[in-house]
Amino acid sequence: MSNTRQAIATAKRLVVKVGSTALTTAGDGLDVSRLDALVDAVAARVTGGSQLVLVSSGAIGAGLAPLALGTRPRDLATQQAAASVGQLALAHAYAESFGRYALTVGQVLLTSDDVVRRAHYRNAERTFSRLLALGAVPVVNENDTVATEEIRFGDNDRLAALVAHLIGADGLVLLSDVDALYDGDPRDGATRKVTEVTGESDIEGLTVGMSSSGLGTGGMVSKLAAARTAAAAGIPVLLAAATEASRALAAADVGTAFQAAGSRLSARRFWLGYAAGATGRLHLDDGAVAAVIGRRRSLLAAGVTGVDGDFQAGDVVDLVDPAQEVVARGVVAFDVAELPAMIGRSTHDLPAEHRREVVHADDLVPLRRSRSMR
Repeated sequence: MSNTRQAIATAKRLVVKVGSTALTTAGDGLDVSRLDALVDAVAARVTGGSQLVLVSSGAIGAGLAPLALGTRPRDLATQQAAASVGQLALAHAYAESFGRYALTVGQVLLTSDDVVRRAHYRNAERTFSRLLALGAVPVVNENDTVATEEIRFGDNDRLAALVAHLIGADGLVLLSDVDALYDGDPRDGATRKVTEVTGESDIEGLTVGMSSSGLGTGGMVSKLAAARTAAAAGIPVLLAAATEASRALAAADVGTAFQAAGSRLSARRFWLGYAAGATGRLHLDDGAVAAVIGRRRSLLAAGVTGVDGDFQAGDVVDLVDPAQEVVARGVVAFDVAELPAMIGRSTHDLPAEHRREVVHADDLVPLRRSRSMR
């Protein structure tokens, strides 16, 4: 067994994410037998001594049948209506199922504001810590009932990665209708299963497919992005089929394992790199990219070639290379209106009030150089 799988199998604090397709059936709503099977696996891990947070999709899917909706609605208002019905049904089903093991469930509904805003982030962290200390199993979902297009996470895979870091998890398990990562569409018999991912070179050039159920919003693209986010932040990840939840949460000998980076990011640096919303972009030349990524230096005005967005000093911005790929994220020291007159100029050529870093190294998080995944 690899060290990554061993780490997940023995993790004392674990986040498990389950997708809509593992809990609901198109046209029939919530599938209680599937939910019970998942709870059996989770309860075995919890009663064995681990603390576990369950990030569960399925609220909208659970609300379709009661509202006589045959397919997942496309408009936000109907999605919110389905979620308001489905969240109640889903929470009740989890409470009943975990009750078979005398385990208490606590529901935690989040919007992206709860993670993007630092004060909310700390509040959420305290809530999770107290629930786990009291022996409860927090069940998390995006608050689809009130989330708008501007503040929603977009998928629960990303939410699970953020929660995993927020609670200081020792591992993240992503369960879906696909049993592993493949180098192509898994429905094509010629594709190869990827069992271990030890770095970016293992997944460069992969063409990953989407879930075909029509119930979920993530697909393999979002699962891969979430796994890379968590692994880059120092958290090992296992991607497996929900039907193999028992093995995934016991021996962890199924699916695809993603090796964690050598060190775990601090809460502030993780928030800056992966949770905070960026309000603009700074375009960098190749020399600035090398300094920021390769040598972990501050970004100076001389290395900036362009500016996009509407931001003020103290806001978070993306740093992009000449190929338009995001290579870092940081807190900008100037308003957007100040920068056009500064870009490309050496520090000693600037007015005295502008002779400082555009983004200081202490406020900058280099990100892996991303490859487009289709």
